[in-house]
Amino acid sequence: MKLPVIKHLTEFIEQNDQDYIIEALEVLEALTEVPSLKDEELDVVAELISNMYGALEVNKMIKDGLSKKEALNAFMMRVLGAIDKN
Repeated sequence: MKLPVIKHLTEFIEQNDQDYIIEALEVLEALTEVPSLKDEELDVVAELISNMYGALEVNKMIKDGLSKKEALNAFMMRVLGAIDKN
């Protein structure tokens, strides 16, 4: 996950609507089922998917009352905590 990408997507959601991200996720998830995708291509699609889900989660935290900075920091701390446990 890339914090700058998640931040940019969060700003996109604020300016537009999260439905755009949700619909894009549906398309990307459908693409993962293409049997001819190379591993490198699948990795790129998976990275996009994870960043988009991250932005949706950050957006939810903002709606729940956190500032954008607090929400981004809290999300990344959760991600880093999950990585450290593996």
